[in-house]
Amino acid sequence: MPVPPGLPPPWTVSAYEGPVQALIVAHKERGRTGLARPLGQALAMSALAALEAGSPGSAGRERGFSGSHSAVEGLGVAVLVPVPSSAMAVRERGHDATRRMASFAVRELRAAGVRVTRVDALRQRRRVADQAGLSSAARAVNLVGAFEVVAPMAGRRVVVVDDVITSGATSAEAARALRAAGADVVGVATVAATPRKW
Repeated sequence: MPVPPGLPPPWTVSAYEGPVQALIVAHKERGRTGLARPLGQALAMSALAALEAGSPGSAGRERGFSGSHSAVEGLGVAVLVPVPSSAMAVRERGHDATRRMASFAVRELRAAGVRVTRVDALRQRRRVADQAGLSSAARAVNLVGAFEVVAPMAGRRVVVVDDVITSGATSAEAARALRAAGADVVGVATVAATPRKW
């Protein structure tokens, strides 16, 4: 399965299967909003990896949450941009799962000394077909031009965040829109990745 053009380096903490899949589905589809905190903590780990890998002079630097702020020095100011759910999905679910997790990820990263904020910079500009069951190529076509940037992003260092990465088409399209608005997209961070052959 080919990697979509423009996909920033993806970072995740788990495969989308077993208990992790059950937690994500319970949070996203069954309204178990209390799961946003542990899922946000996992998202923070992958966001930190994306920031560290995408920062100048990252080679040889101590990595991860070490309890000291030395591990995050030099990362600069960063922005987590959640992939938006459609307005219909938010109404049906009663919440935006990715935004909720991103808020907890920001709290976790700030507690570790990372200068980060969440900006809801993307909006779906048109309806897209449900991605479930679509091939990688069909997912990419389905998402062309799907997102628009609704916040000033020029010159900002960004990590795109989502709950799960499958083909990478959604993340690639989000990154394309953000780059067109002048953002420096250094990576994609998710809680889980669908097992696949890259």
